[in-house]
Amino acid sequence: MTTVVSSASGKTARFSAAVVALLALAIFINYVDRGNLATAAPLIKGELGLSNTQIGILVSAFFWVYVPGQLLAAWLVSKIDAYRTLAIGLAIWSAATLFTGLAQSFATLLALRALLGLGESAGFPASSKLLAQHLPVRRLGSANALISTGINLGPAAGTFFGGLLIAHAGWRLLFVLFGVLSVLWLVPWVTATRALSTDDDQAQATHDEPALRALLARRELWAASIGHFANNYSAYFVLSWLPLYLVKIQGFSITAMAELGGLIYVLSAAFSLIAGNVADRWMARGASSNLTRKSFIGTANAISIVCMLMCALGGPKIAIAGLLLSSVGYGLGGFNLYAIGQTLAGPSAAGKWIGVQNCIGNISGIVAPIVTGVVIDVTGHFTWAFVISACIAAMGLFCWTVGIRRVEPLDWSH
Repeated sequence: MTTVVSSASGKTARFSAAVVALLALAIFINYVDRGNLATAAPLIKGELGLSNTQIGILVSAFFWVYVPGQLLAAWLVSKIDAYRTLAIGLAIWSAATLFTGLAQSFATLLALRALLGLGESAGFPASSKLLAQHLPVRRLGSANALISTGINLGPAAGTFFGGLLIAHAGWRLLFVLFGVLSVLWLVPWVTATRALSTDDDQAQATHDEPALRALLARRELWAASIGHFANNYSAYFVLSWLPLYLVKIQGFSITAMAELGGLIYVLSAAFSLIAGNVADRWMARGASSNLTRKSFIGTANAISIVCMLMCALGGPKIAIAGLLLSSVGYGLGGFNLYAIGQTLAGPSAAGKWIGVQNCIGNISGIVAPIVTGVVIDVTGHFTWAFVISACIAAMGLFCWTVGIRRVEPLDWSH
């Protein structure tokens, strides 16, 4: 990725490939830190004497704060700029991660999970604002694909390395060490973006952002938000229930389950990088953002429908093939969720837009695990859980391709 001159002012501060890489690293850290609790849950549960219900509350507490926190982060981006907002957010979630390693009670863990959700809510509104502000529309594919790679590799790396660390040193060191490593990100970030942040201060004084009510009045925002919810639903469904499904239903060993789960994440990251660069090349050759984005996001949702139905209706081999194929859909769809929002919103509104879109989109992190659990308890199997996921993916396909008339920058001048 080439260096791009900052559009924030006439100064020579540059938004370089290194800054984009740091954004991707921040999102990678974001997903590693949020997944640590699941990795350490068996040991935490035993040492602190927690019930299954309490573990479930700890997992969900993150999303109860993370979801509305998107709107707070979007507001903060408009007030103090995206560079500082992301730095503050990362400092908060790093501290929450570190102090989790010192927690002695359920109440303390609950407070720290809520604090983690608050800090991590800064990630996507801030990063999307910066990409939309400094990169042309035709370059958003590869930049968001790099960030999407962090989304996919974060859980895989956190589970693998966190599991090894827990096995040798216990769960407390996992949180303390990861918290310290996370906060070290601030050093290169502050160094690389100090001039860019100063430019933003000067630009904000002369540039008006559209009001939130103007965004909420747009059909495209609601279509993108519901589409985001649909894409996230299948992802959170798989993330929450894949281990149990593979072990209890398909008869996998714990090791085989971990290997397959990790492979899905790695393949998703690889497909995301490839697809992001293909999208940028296609647009560089003259394809419109509307054709490019809708082709990729539409294909991603169609693949998700097929994969969920393969798992619901097929035998063991068909179901596993469906899970592996789902990595293609996640790779094609993940980076486009944000590229579409950034394109529609434009540089001035991207922070607020993604704040709302990601807020609604991540409600699925609360809904999908609960709905799946209820369906399995009522029916005694996973079939209808996969069918529901397929239906929601179909809703997403409609929202992205029909609900949004054209994927192109909206006019906020009026």
